[in-house]
Amino acid sequence: MMVLKLENLKKIYGETVALDIESLEFEAGKITAIIGPSGSGKSTMLSIINGITKPDSGSVFFEGVEFSSNSKGYPQEDRRKMAMIFQKPVMFNTSVYNNIAYGLAARKIKKEEIKKSVNEIAGTIGLENKLEQKAVTLSGGEAGRVSIARALVINPKLLLMDEPTASLDPKNISIIESIIKNANRSKDTSIIIVTHNMFQARR
Repeated sequence: MMVLKLENLKKIYGETVALDIESLEFEAGKITAIIGPSGSGKSTMLSIINGITKPDSGSVFFEGVEFSSNSKGYPQEDRRKMAMIFQKPVMFNTSVYNNIAYGLAARKIKKEEIKKSVNEIAGTIGLENKLEQKAVTLSGGEAGRVSIARALVINPKLLLMDEPTASLDPKNISIIESIIKNANRSKDTSIIIVTHNMFQARR
């Protein structure tokens, strides 16, 4: 079963063709690693899939729902089924708890349910003792884990990751890879990860 399909997808900046994909399918419930040199369109592809960037031509089908150069984007209920993690974690200037809870609060989930979900995933990422700490004071590895927790706590059908471990030490890379694998196995989350690390792609 497919979670995502790209057809005749193209993005051009000036005279530079940033992305040109004739056809590409992603199987549901799988982890797919995308590798390639800088400037080959990997990040552009993720941005288009997530609806942040509009393609110049072609279409993206997410669970059968089309987003194309002729549309306004995904319906809100479909866009909320996916999450994206960037290379440099973006932390809100508030507590770790509030950072993780952001997506749930935006969906107007009950506070008791938010607390339960945040505490559960904080234990999974090993930051249960730092929930009251300001997120902007965290180390790079800890911030990376918070950004992943913030994405996973909403139980996305599709998780897009743009080089999430590029600037991290081996210990934190291992922790984040374990979190990714666990989300895939326990929640059946479909994951697309862009990386320059061939060994990470193989893992």
